[in-house]
Amino acid sequence: MTEYGRGRGPEPWHPEDPLYGDSGWTGHEAQRAQMPYAGGPQQQYPQEPQYQQEPQYQQDPQYQQQYVQQGQYPEQQGYVPQQPQQAHQAQQQLHPQPQQPVYDGQGWDTGQGQYTAVPQADPYLGADPYAQQPVGGYPGEAPDLYGTPEAYPPPEPPGRRHLVQEQEAEEADDDASSILPGGDDDSDEPNGGGRRGRSKDKPKRRNGAACLIATLVIVGVIGGGGYYGYDYIKSKFTSGEDYVGEGEGSVSIDIPKGTGMGEMGRILKAHGVVKSADAFVAAAKANPKGGAIQAGSYVMKEHMSGKAAVDLMVNGAGMNALDVIPGWKNVQVYKAIDDKLKLKEGTTKDIATKEAKTLGLPEWANNNKDIKDPLEGFLYPARYDVSKDASPQSLLKQMVAKSNEAYANADLKGQASKLGLANPLQLVTVASLVQAEGKYQHDFDKISRVVYNRLKPGNTETYGLLDFDSTVNYIKGQSTLDVGAVSDLRKLNDPYNTYKIKGLPAGPIGNPGPDALKSAMNPADGPWYYFVSVNENETLFAVTNDEHNQNRQRYEEERKKAGQ
Repeated sequence: MTEYGRGRGPEPWHPEDPLYGDSGWTGHEAQRAQMPYAGGPQQQYPQEPQYQQEPQYQQDPQYQQQYVQQGQYPEQQGYVPQQPQQAHQAQQQLHPQPQQPVYDGQGWDTGQGQYTAVPQADPYLGADPYAQQPVGGYPGEAPDLYGTPEAYPPPEPPGRRHLVQEQEAEEADDDASSILPGGDDDSDEPNGGGRRGRSKDKPKRRNGAACLIATLVIVGVIGGGGYYGYDYIKSKFTSGEDYVGEGEGSVSIDIPKGTGMGEMGRILKAHGVVKSADAFVAAAKANPKGGAIQAGSYVMKEHMSGKAAVDLMVNGAGMNALDVIPGWKNVQVYKAIDDKLKLKEGTTKDIATKEAKTLGLPEWANNNKDIKDPLEGFLYPARYDVSKDASPQSLLKQMVAKSNEAYANADLKGQASKLGLANPLQLVTVASLVQAEGKYQHDFDKISRVVYNRLKPGNTETYGLLDFDSTVNYIKGQSTLDVGAVSDLRKLNDPYNTYKIKGLPAGPIGNPGPDALKSAMNPADGPWYYFVSVNENETLFAVTNDEHNQNRQRYEEERKKAGQ
């Protein structure tokens, strides 16, 4: 099916287009259309049927009567040549066409040469009903659409159009390539005229710079891919250069926090510990505990195999660190710092005594004039790195900071108030007693309950006395089960002697760990006032003193069996 105003093939619509209409080739077919007003094209509606209002005729009434009688209403003014009409009438006589549908008295022309048979010639037949026609047009006055510089080029015959289109596509490709550096203009070819004069049989010259750039890019991609591929295969299937053996000498290594395994290997290599970072990384991956290597300071050897270095570092082994054990008293911590830093014994203790107020203690610490050591209970049990520039002050500050963090997270102020204690320092003191008295962790909760039961004002078993041997040992700077006779202990005048004073000692007697602190805040429920550990797996708790004495006899029997 073809649209209105077109030929039998898919030809252009616009009357100014050189390809408009293809019913036959004469070289002047496009001049059949009339020029619009003001020399400009009017908007076309090729497919939608239009329903226009009845035109107002300004011609002679004689013409109006003639058109009304024929049932045809011209939509545009002007005249067209009569010769095409005669040709159409002759064609109609040879090939009569069926009557076309009529809308509002107008014939619907399909544009295929099918015209409604009328008794006389129609002067407007062949005019585009949708294009504005010029007024007063006469045969032979149609303008030449190809005579001005801005006009379309003369149309080619239908049989040659595909050749023209191919040539234009070739020229477009050549023009695009000319923007590259070094492009040729072909001005020296025999045909002349730049690219349009080039022979189709002559191969195009390549742009040398563009080819060079493309070659370099390809080589770069292949080379880079090959390098990374080799590096990947090497990392997967080789372990790198490596030493043999456990090494020799001594060297201190600092591994910063957040250091990855590869960076660790590079640090060790830089200090001569391992021969390559790859050897260290491969050994760490092969060791099930390789991922547990921690940051910190290590004392290593030179020329170690990757495996030997990893074995030394796993789980902190070989780390140049100081471990503060839960329950350690400050005097033990001070001595450990002196030993680690190779200082004269007593150096750290003197610094702690002189600089206690500058080490970061919380405001609620050291609130009792009878406290022996303000730092007691604030050198938190943990592992501390000892770097090359470590000092007693730096290590003590780390420990105090660690305790402040732990106590703040535990909300010591709120917990002390719930337990009926006067301040957070008393809660730390209870935790230190639990840590010192409880030989085994699974007993901490019950021992904590014993402490709180003995602190009760209505306690008729011990009458407010704790009677803990651990406080006597703290006073005397010792650690023994045989503290002496009770009668002698009650004569010892010291604010830490729980055999003489009622309630808690003046301050903590050691540095409690997290488990003891947790039990001090969460004591078990029970009526116990006494306890004794008879062996490693069993601690006996009692409510009355008589029951407790029976448990002590069993304790003595266990000691005899053990040869103590």
